[in-house]
Amino acid sequence: MRILITNDDGIYSPGIAALAKIALGFGEVFIVAPDVEQSSMGHAVTHSRPLSFKKSPIYFEGIEAFRVNGTPADCVALGTHIYTQIDLVLSGINMGMNLGNSIWHSGTLAAAKQAVLLGVKGIAFSTSVGNTEPDFEALEPFVRDTLDVLLKNTNFGLFNVNVPPQPIGMKWTRQSVRLYDGKVVPGVDPMGRKHYWFTVTPLEQSEENSDRWAIEHNFISVTPLRLDLTNEEELKRINNKGRE
Repeated sequence: MRILITNDDGIYSPGIAALAKIALGFGEVFIVAPDVEQSSMGHAVTHSRPLSFKKSPIYFEGIEAFRVNGTPADCVALGTHIYTQIDLVLSGINMGMNLGNSIWHSGTLAAAKQAVLLGVKGIAFSTSVGNTEPDFEALEPFVRDTLDVLLKNTNFGLFNVNVPPQPIGMKWTRQSVRLYDGKVVPGVDPMGRKHYWFTVTPLEQSEENSDRWAIEHNFISVTPLRLDLTNEEELKRINNKGRE
């Protein structure tokens, strides 16, 4: 199996090194990652300038690694072009959860989505981060077991995986969809210039068996996703109304 690994935290992130180490147990691994952090870039792609493809300044034992001056989606598009016959794209391990509505702007998940758009299975991995870096060594067996389950029991598809610091098991979940207040916090920089922080506070509780609910109960959340965003119920309602 030929595996391409990327992320949105950049080539220097310890999360990508941890994921690459795990992936070596499943096949031949290649790394193509952003040269700088690209968090919350979503599915942005670069079309107005050329991309550079340079050797990674970080050494990954037994793995060929390169950095790109582009987004996570760019890295997957370029990586699957240079390394042909890629069977699987892994993205992460992200420093910070990608749950619920964050799926919309996550660069980590965007890389996995780009893989699926190109006909390759894509899996995104994320974990929580606090005042210190995640203990990737402790998480390694849980990530390995989850990846093993996904490769043995699922076909082509897109999956979003979130791993709590001390997992007690794994749950198949759905995306948590909650309303947020979209709070904007104004401030002033040292030069006296106004600036703003955009924050969000959930207005609703987590739904049982959703990704956020699983993490709150210390389960690894595995959410199968699809690219089609069509609201089937609304489409059906409109079509039925047109026949009246």
